[in-house]
Amino acid sequence: MTNLLITRRAAGCSMALTLAACAGLHPPIGTPGAMPQNSALAMRANATTYKLLHAFAGFPDGAFPRASLVDVGGTLYGTTDNGGSVYCYGTADNSCGTVFSVTTGGTETVLHSLGHRHDGRHPAAALIEVAGKLYGTTTGGGNTKSGTVIRLTTGGMEKVVYSFGGSPDGAEPQAALLDVGGTLYGTTYLGGVYTTSDGFTGGTVFSVTTGGTEKVLHSFGHGIDGSAPRAALVGVAGTLYGTTVGGGAYGRGTVFSITPSGSEKVLHSFGKRNRTDGAAPGASLIEVNGTLYGTTPVGGAYDKCGRRGACGGTVFSITPSGTEKILHSFGNGTDGAIPNAPLIEVKGKLYGTTSGGGSTSYCRSGGCGTIFSITTDGRERVLYSFGNANDGYAGDPEAGLIALNGTLYGTTYGGGSEGWGTVFSLKL
Repeated sequence: MTNLLITRRAAGCSMALTLAACAGLHPPIGTPGAMPQNSALAMRANATTYKLLHAFAGFPDGAFPRASLVDVGGTLYGTTDNGGSVYCYGTADNSCGTVFSVTTGGTETVLHSLGHRHDGRHPAAALIEVAGKLYGTTTGGGNTKSGTVIRLTTGGMEKVVYSFGGSPDGAEPQAALLDVGGTLYGTTYLGGVYTTSDGFTGGTVFSVTTGGTEKVLHSFGHGIDGSAPRAALVGVAGTLYGTTVGGGAYGRGTVFSITPSGSEKVLHSFGKRNRTDGAAPGASLIEVNGTLYGTTPVGGAYDKCGRRGACGGTVFSITPSGTEKILHSFGNGTDGAIPNAPLIEVKGKLYGTTSGGGSTSYCRSGGCGTIFSITTDGRERVLYSFGNANDGYAGDPEAGLIALNGTLYGTTYGGGSEGWGTVFSLKL
């Protein structure tokens, strides 16, 4: 399984764009017509609004945070893909990842270094809190190196709840869990019983009890079903909703629904409108007043994958019955690009991050990424562009935001004084 996972993550590509930009699933160039585009107001937040809370230092500190933070009693908890004190051969800093806490004032503590024998390795997902304990997933490690579900106390005592086994079980869970009445639901990027046209297993939806009893509810990759789910599920009125990076009628990803008993349905297949539609959604959905909202890292009216360093991407809405609408296309001027993260809702407005784009060019030709707001009818505004001296030249925020007392908190995958990523705040 280890070699399979490495093969699917094409060299030089971020996890978020493995299937999208690196495996050719972005919409083809040359589609006539363009979706209506709202003008983005690019501005650079001043030092009193934006605050760098922590710069990760790599071994034995954390490195490369991919996931959103979670608030438990006013303290923030998160994960890093690398870093920690346990040696992992072949990674960026030869370490396996961490679980950490950080105060809103910026005091960070490594609670657990992953990677001990049969422990999980390389967490890519946010933690959730259930009855005072933290639960999460790791993309690797466990008994068969196919990933795990882990549980931790807020003091850092960790236990592997479940080790994935590959096929027909799931493998490489990249998403956070969803608690529904004490049962946890999630997705795995690989595993299951079906092999897709690219030669990989299509992934799964699973449930697992807090005691470690796991059940595969659905295997992706059969017919025009989706494949490769990276995102967490969201529950609405007793039904679970999610996204897949690949598969569907046009091979560019899907939005699906599934009941807790495993009855799955594809609600929307991306790619019908070719370049102007979104593609390869890797982030979880959010429900606001009965409508679901999400992001795609590529696609949209300004998708320029293959031409420049930054792609486009979209914000979209979709009804529970499957009516989809593109609200905003990224990639125009100093707008953001490549939104890999889920949205959050604060007082009726949506907030999110983009991994590229913005008004700075320190990180790459396409910019260092942004924080943006968008109304539910599609009026988007860039609140902050990364890549400045005051943010430690941070860039590539792959994680969503959380809101606490009128302030947004998040992470960047890169930048900071040591280049291993940051934790930041932005006052609204």
